[in-house]
Amino acid sequence: MKYLKMKCAAQGLLVLALLLGLLPEAARAQTPISLDSAEALTLRRHPRLRQSDREIEEQRALKRGSFAPANPDFLFSAPTGERWAPGVVQTIDLPNVYRRQRQVAEAGITLAERNRDVSRASVLRDTRLAYLSLQFAEAQVRQLTYQDSLFRALRVATERLFAAGEVTSLQRISTDAEARQVSVQLQQAAADRQAAQRRLGLLLGQPTAALTTSTDLRRSGPELVQTGGALLAGLPTEDSSALVRSPTLAAATQNVALSQSGISLVRARRTPALTVGYQNQAFENSALKYRFQFGVSVPIWFWTYRSQLQAATARSQAAGYQLQTQRLELSTLYQQSLADTRKFSASLGYYEQTGVPQSRAIISQSQRLFRAGEISYLVLIQSLNQAFTIQNTYLTTIRDYRQALIELNYLRGE
Repeated sequence: MKYLKMKCAAQGLLVLALLLGLLPEAARAQTPISLDSAEALTLRRHPRLRQSDREIEEQRALKRGSFAPANPDFLFSAPTGERWAPGVVQTIDLPNVYRRQRQVAEAGITLAERNRDVSRASVLRDTRLAYLSLQFAEAQVRQLTYQDSLFRALRVATERLFAAGEVTSLQRISTDAEARQVSVQLQQAAADRQAAQRRLGLLLGQPTAALTTSTDLRRSGPELVQTGGALLAGLPTEDSSALVRSPTLAAATQNVALSQSGISLVRARRTPALTVGYQNQAFENSALKYRFQFGVSVPIWFWTYRSQLQAATARSQAAGYQLQTQRLELSTLYQQSLADTRKFSASLGYYEQTGVPQSRAIISQSQRLFRAGEISYLVLIQSLNQAFTIQNTYLTTIRDYRQALIELNYLRGE
């Protein structure tokens, strides 16, 4: 009974100290934000998406200039040798050339739009990962705060019992070491939380805001088991089917189309062009001074066009190999993400059904047996460490599972 009174008094002092220590942190203006709000805010403010919009505008401006005849030649000539007379000569390509130029411009616009889709998917993935990192850091702080309070209470009680000669020096040192170790881990978790807040704030354009998530990561475990299982059950077996909506693959495919339209443009430019002129070709007293002239611009420098065609063909082949490389890399990443998702799904199911309930039972029963005098301090600390290790691994499994799902959905274009 004397021991229980001493322990209750120590726990009361510990709770008061914790409340006083947490007041400055609670007094900070916290800004709660949901994942949907974070995604919407990032999509509006991220500079990568603004860059993509400007690149689309650039390609659309180039399309408006796809009909681009050569500049006219304004000439002064002396047809009779007596005076100078002005004239103008214009070279115009055949309509097929301008049609091919327009097709190239349209392919460039589509490629810019596909690249914007890639940027959007990358920004969403970065935002979801940053939000998940903040959720994990917050959950760790909550977990370690509970551990810290418990071990501090044990340390205070151990000091009193050691002074009364009821515990050994080894028990006192072991309890103090465990309490200090948990305290250091709590400080590290608080630093990780601050870094995660900063990282998410940079994406949202609020780098100094004290952001906090609206969902506890630990409470999302049961829902994650259901949603993750439904996703795995509905995934196609073939990589080609799973990656059909991948924005990265769509951009690589469109790059091939752009390079192929470039080949068509080079071939169109090998055709002759028309030359039209309006010049003075008569004497001063002639009744009709200015006359039209017509001609043909012949592409006789064949080596130039042949080199351009070779370059365009090589560019198209390189784009095709790039598409194959992207498909291979995405398939590899997809298989890895799929394996990680299945692995963490099985682990999370174990912790939800067995691991976490067992850890709670270990904490409650070890404390009860210790109060009853049936186990020693060392056994109590070992039991608590085992339970807290299970709970910390549970949090890590939720984080890893969500990371695998985020990567899997990114590869699938979701």
